Order: sequence, then C-alpha cells, then structure tokens
Amino acid sequence: MKLTARVRGIKPSPTLGMAAEAAALVAQGHDIVDLSAGEPDFDTPEHVKAAAREALARGKTKYTPVGGTPELKDAICEKLRRDNGLAYERTEVMASCGGKHALYNAFQALFEEGDEVVVPAPYWVSYTDMLLLAGATPRIVETSPEDDFRMSAQQLEAAGGPRTVGLILNSPSNPTGSVYSSDELRALGQVALRRNLVVFTDDIYEHIAERKIENIGALVPELRPQLVIVNAVSKTYAMTGWRVGYTAAPAPLIQAMTALQSQSTSNPTSIAQAAAVAALTGPQECVRAMATEFLARRDLVVERLRQIPGVRTTKPEGAFYVFPDFSAFFGKRGPDGEVASAGDLGAYLLRHASVATVSGEGFGAPRHIRLSYAAKREVLEEGIARIRDALARLS
Repeated sequence: MKLTARVRGIKPSPTLGMAAEAAALVAQGHDIVDLSAGEPDFDTPEHVKAAAREALARGKTKYTPVGGTPELKDAICEKLRRDNGLAYERTEVMASCGGKHALYNAFQALFEEGDEVVVPAPYWVSYTDMLLLAGATPRIVETSPEDDFRMSAQQLEAAGGPRTVGLILNSPSNPTGSVYSSDELRALGQVALRRNLVVFTDDIYEHIAERKIENIGALVPELRPQLVIVNAVSKTYAMTGWRVGYTAAPAPLIQAMTALQSQSTSNPTSIAQAAAVAALTGPQECVRAMATEFLARRDLVVERLRQIPGVRTTKPEGAFYVFPDFSAFFGKRGPDGEVASAGDLGAYLLRHASVATVSGEGFGAPRHIRLSYAAKREVLEEGIARIRDALARLS
C-alpha cells in the first residue's frame, strides 16, 4: 500500500512520543520521573466536571452545530471581551477538537503550495509539519537566549520575501516560556500590516504567566482583517483530554474552516463543549491558583538547574517549561557511547537516570532540552537531582 508524499515526510510529535515511551516504562514497573508532559498535572476544576455531568443527565449527547453550540460560541465571545478587550460575534468564532485542530483547519483553509509562513525558532513542534501538510513552507527565524528567544521586528522585516504570507506568534511560548512585551507586539504588528501578513496568535498559555499578556489584536486593532486567534481550554483549565479549542477570525475564514471541519471531524464532543462553557464563564480563581503554583515551581527548577555546572538556562516568564542549553555535555561519553546531540542526551537521561525529557531538535533548537515543570515539587526536585547526577557521570 503506497502512502502519499504529503504524509511520508511528516514526523510524529516528539513530545507525545516521549510521553508515550515514559508511560510504557512506568507501566512496566520502572520508576520514571516524567518531565516531558505538556499538560497540567492538576485535576479539571470541579465546577467544570459538574457541568459535564449535568449535560449527560440532560441528554446532551447528540450532534451539535459543526463549529460549536450557540452557548459555547457566546462563551468564547465573552472570554475574548473579558480577558483580551476584543469584540467578536458568533459568526467570527468556532470550536474545534483542540487547539491543534484549530490551527490545522486554519492552515488548510489559508495556505497553498509555495506560500511561506514566518515561524520564530524555537517553535512548537507541530507548526512546521502542519504548514507542510498545507503546502506552505516554514520560513524559520532563529532567536537566541540573549534576546530571551523573542524575534524582533527587524528580524521579521528581514525574513519577509515575495511569497511570505503569514506569521505565527506564540506568547508565552512552548518550549521556551518567553513572553513578548506589548511594545514588541506593536512593532511586530506594524511590520505584519505593511507586509499584509496573516498573523496567527497562539494564546494557549496566556493565563500561565507572571504578568498579564496582551493580545496583539488589541494592541494593533488594524490587524483585525488579517488576525487569527487560536486558543483552547486545555492548559488554562487543566482540560487537555476534553479536546476543545477555538478560533476567532474574520467571518469568511470561520465559514471556510467550519466547512472543512464538517468534512473531517464535525463538531467537538457535545459533553466537552458544555464543560468548556462552564470553564470560560465560571469562577476563574482556579486559573490564578494554578498559575501561581506553576510560577513557584519555575523558580525552584531554574534555581536547581543553575546549580549544575555546564547547564545554561533562561528564566521563563510563562507556560510551564524551561529550555536549558545542554550543549556543554555534547562530545562526552556514557554507557551507550558518545553523547553527540540533544537527542542522545535525552535518551541517556531516560535510560540511565530514569528521567523523561524532550530533546530540542523537534523545536528547532538542537542544543536544548525541554523540561516541563507541570509536576509536583517533590517530583521536580527528584528529577533535577537525577539529571545532575547523570550529567556528572559522563566522561
């Protein structure tokens, strides 16, 4: 059976792959400290689960409109007004089966063969493959730890070519945790306006940050006709398994994405939609409590990592990842031979320290390894101690 060219070049998600490998080892009885997870370790808030139970009791188990129930669309519009100062109507929003699905639909609806889309590196692992599936070419812009992994307006200006049609922004970022300032977003928005770029703002970590994150659409209102906002309830409300993401964009794009979704997944799960309404419109104290704990864990992890000779790391301002540079250990040797890359080091840490991480190659940063601090503090302490001891054993 012959596979198509468009799928032969697609790589499995390294984050999901490492999480699956770690879970398999745990199932076999191994004592694995999993620092690879891209999801909160908290339980879904009780009022959200209660809304799902109520929906089941009321028989809300049928198909819904493809792009989401009217109640969920209204909740999304209210969230955008309340949190981001943005006014959208029902016709300008839709729900999908997670934030990844929302991005996939938008890329498929907007891009064609030969289009180029600017992607600052390090980047979330799925951006580039999803662009390739849409026929577009990722135009990678390298950023550095010295600039806290933030792309400047000058870099964006220089990256644009005659076929460059889009820009992806993710702030706070996966994997670096970096956050663009309001002034930086305004400057990037002005470049995007001049170059008529479609701007994707992936806001999935917006509430997991040490300061309020402003949306580029509120800072540069003129971007509205070319702005695509993607978000989800997964990270903010510890609802990764519920699979509800959403998009806010000009009505013609939402109409096209809805038509595309009607021929693939159709609507997100009806029960999950009811839960998402409760998450977006209900009490928000749980969001602040989780964010506060994540920041405390960040401080712990950064402090411990900076005590390890050879490890260099920035201090993330948001999300729940730290992205240290481990290249000082490349060229050293362990039980399996030379550690020549982040991938080799990640394998060494899993096999010989029982710590699951995600190597930086998939994020476009081959000197780095991503560590998640979405775990209890005692787990983080143990994981960093194991990493420290394992690195010391390399020769």
